[in-house]
Amino acid sequence: MGALLSLPLLAVPSIGTLMTFGASCCGAATCSAVCSACGKFQSSMATRIAYALILLVNSIISWLMLTPWALKKLERLTLDYMTITCQGKQCYGFVAVQRVNFALGLFHFLLAVLLLGVKTSKDGRAGLQNGYWGPKIIVWLAFIVMTFFIPEAFFQVWGKYFALIGAMMFVLLGLILLVDLAHTWAEYCLQKIEDYDSRAWRGVLIGSTLGMYTMSFAMTIVMYIFFANSGCAMNQAAITVNLLVLLIISMISVHPTVQEYNPQAGLAQSAMVSIYCTYLTMSAVSMEPDDHQCNPLIRARGTRTASIVLGAIITMLTIAYTTTRAATQGIALGSNKSHNYSKVDSEDAAEHGMVDQQPSSSRREMRAEALRAAVEAGSLPANALDDDDDDSDDGVPDGHGGKDDERAGTQYNYSLFHIIFLLATMWVATLLTQNIDFENTGDFAAVGRTYWASWVKICSAWVCYGIFGWSLVAPVVLPDRFGH
Repeated sequence: MGALLSLPLLAVPSIGTLMTFGASCCGAATCSAVCSACGKFQSSMATRIAYALILLVNSIISWLMLTPWALKKLERLTLDYMTITCQGKQCYGFVAVQRVNFALGLFHFLLAVLLLGVKTSKDGRAGLQNGYWGPKIIVWLAFIVMTFFIPEAFFQVWGKYFALIGAMMFVLLGLILLVDLAHTWAEYCLQKIEDYDSRAWRGVLIGSTLGMYTMSFAMTIVMYIFFANSGCAMNQAAITVNLLVLLIISMISVHPTVQEYNPQAGLAQSAMVSIYCTYLTMSAVSMEPDDHQCNPLIRARGTRTASIVLGAIITMLTIAYTTTRAATQGIALGSNKSHNYSKVDSEDAAEHGMVDQQPSSSRREMRAEALRAAVEAGSLPANALDDDDDDSDDGVPDGHGGKDDERAGTQYNYSLFHIIFLLATMWVATLLTQNIDFENTGDFAAVGRTYWASWVKICSAWVCYGIFGWSLVAPVVLPDRFGH
């Protein structure tokens, strides 16, 4: 499989080696074998890593399809005997990128439909999620080939409208999950401090808060020095607005009224949101075109290359985090976590003579359900579920060196997981193609170096501040909704 994907890259050993390694790791068996050497490893995690690697490989292929470089190398390997065209047209550029990402998006859409309603790995359809990696990769590659037989007009409409809408949904989802992470992190630290009166956790909370604020102000100073010269009105406005909103949101988080309705709100959450939004702003000004002499990074070739590599790594990490977070923390989307049971009050159960377990449930399943309820109530840490798996027979090997940790219940919603990946493919396609000057890209196209991408990041920072601000004032504005 790795050799197949690396054929177009034989002329560049370093990239070909990376592609080969990435493709060979696209099976959960390989991921499980590698990670199990580092300690306890869960089969569901291997599956998520495998899908993330497939997305990574697909994104690299998409990036290479922006320019004719890879196709010229492939033609050269055939001693110029073969000329690669798509229905008489060139097989690179906007449409080619949309084709490749549409193929992977279609792959995830079909999996989302086929896996609807899967609750445990005992369901026969669960094998489609966690196994059959060889056939799945073949189907994915077949979809890529198939898309090149679809008329170009379809992808012109798909890329300009449908993919753009999906990309914006993906960005918005990432912002919501970032705010959720900020609240979860602060509440987790506060819970540790309250439960154990731990000076270590108090130091972690205070230190991380100060560190994130320090980094935010440091990035702001750097932006003012290097990217806010005379004539750079866009950069000056973006940096100043970000600084002002950072200060405002920090003051709101410690306002007495907000503290009264939400005692756990504070600077810890606002620090995490601030450093992320400041990073988005810095990324925006450092990735804009240099037509107004406002981006010195473009004029420094070495730094420019480093920024492209760093930006690609951060983009892939963000996509991996967002998809994993969305799949495993369904509560952020208004759905239940992957618990397939409903609570019944003990008084009501006793009054009506009801039982809260199915007659066929085993004692082990009853114990697992009780543990999940305890974890949800906060009386036990989340890793108690993993410990229970280790002590039970349900944690049987999955046949690939890992452990099946989903026999009692899936760790995440399979269909939702693939929908998030579908949106991720739309975001990758939009990021790579929106407002790109294909005539002047050279051998390699810089990812996201357009005013469109810069404004998306700037507006995303503002929206993120808005979402976080609403999460602070919502209990004040809607006290009945939040139990006050």
